[in-house]
Amino acid sequence: MKILFVASEAYPLVKTGGLGDVLYGLPHALHARGADIRLLLPGYRALLQQLGQVRILGWFDVRGAEGMVSVRILETRHAALDFPLWVVDCPSLFDRPGNPYVDAGGQDWPDNAERFTVFARAAALLAQDALDLDWQPEVVHAHDWQAGLLPAFLADLPVRPKSVFTIHNLAYGGYFSHGDFVRLQLPSHWWSPEGVEFHGGLSMLKAGIVYADAVTTVSPTYAEEICTPEFGYGLDGLLLSRRYKLHGILNGIDSTTWNPATDAHLAAHYSAGRILPGKRRNKQALLERTRLPADDAAMGAPLLGLVGRLVEQKGIDWVLAAIPQLLAETDARFVLLGSGQPAYEQKLVRLAKQHPDRVFVEIGYNEPLAHQIEAGADLFLMPSRFEPCGLNQMYSLRYGTPPIVFKTGGLADTVVDANAATLEDVTANGFVFDTPEVTAFLDAIRRALDLYRQPALWRRLQQTGMRQSFDWSESAGHYLSLYSM
Repeated sequence: MKILFVASEAYPLVKTGGLGDVLYGLPHALHARGADIRLLLPGYRALLQQLGQVRILGWFDVRGAEGMVSVRILETRHAALDFPLWVVDCPSLFDRPGNPYVDAGGQDWPDNAERFTVFARAAALLAQDALDLDWQPEVVHAHDWQAGLLPAFLADLPVRPKSVFTIHNLAYGGYFSHGDFVRLQLPSHWWSPEGVEFHGGLSMLKAGIVYADAVTTVSPTYAEEICTPEFGYGLDGLLLSRRYKLHGILNGIDSTTWNPATDAHLAAHYSAGRILPGKRRNKQALLERTRLPADDAAMGAPLLGLVGRLVEQKGIDWVLAAIPQLLAETDARFVLLGSGQPAYEQKLVRLAKQHPDRVFVEIGYNEPLAHQIEAGADLFLMPSRFEPCGLNQMYSLRYGTPPIVFKTGGLADTVVDANAATLEDVTANGFVFDTPEVTAFLDAIRRALDLYRQPALWRRLQQTGMRQSFDWSESAGHYLSLYSM
């Protein structure tokens, strides 16, 4: 089966979040099952700088905001990818420094509507084999709002490949003005409440939902949640009306990169069959790396880790409220890594300065440290208010670090709360709270700390999580079935 993946980022070339990880893991899992894959990305400056030898496949002139825009299509091979990479090279739109979506000040690039419309138009032409490459996809899989117009362009064709659109996070809708719609000369018949119009503006995400043959989200629970007003961002009615083509398929993780038995970032390796002393050695190394005391008292005390964006969605306000109470009433230590809203960053840094022997905070992202936290911590904090899928809870389970999560999205699909019944039938793998408030979060942490003091039950909890499979191969099977429907 020939499949064209179209997205705005893919690890390791360009990544701002989980979208990039999916666009690495899923195409590789499908390739391993025999699919013929092409991955199409925009030609960002940072991406082009990573490429070696490239071949020019051809040129397109496509409609932009001020007339026609010349686009060059490149093909290359990259050492990290098992299939050809195609690049939409348009210097006026993509050859600029920094983030794919925002400028150095954190503001959206003012021409994002044009950038991703041109990208979608080029992708639609490639899906028709407009360059006579003798390769035409049977399925075009578009991801998130940046590729949302692609299913709409394909829907207007008399003969076309099947289109699948994946919503990675409904909170980001790709909203633009009616003026942008007009300037980009998008088809006038799209402009209606049943098309791309959303509260008087253009929603690229809505376009994907309306016009794709199938719509997926990144976990079964999130597929249910987005059909409700609480999580639907005004699109819940539309999604309910398209429920017949909406599918929740849980993301996988890269089980080669995230494997405590082989992880090059770790001080010692370990597995479900032999957790100690490897996990203990990683805890010691993490304490030393973060300059927290690593004496016998610290090694015996629970160490709680967090890796993630420091924003309200991730429940960071709950974390900030909980830590002082836990410092007062327990011997717990904390290691936190992430970046986000400046106010949260500043409060965490201040907390670490006030408690230098108990709290370590690093602002930013550090890949080796992220792995070391997953391996060295005893518990992982992930109290997201909503989480379409989430990856860190799956990393934590694989590393024998039970996660503490709110019951939402992919967290609800992967973490089984430790209670008397689930401990007895050996299905428990973490701790879940279902009331969105800090008191419920604290109660879950306290339950976790109680179980931590019971070594036999704790080891069983760790082993249950470590023996689960969150590999991409299962997800790939679900997608292949969907592509063939």
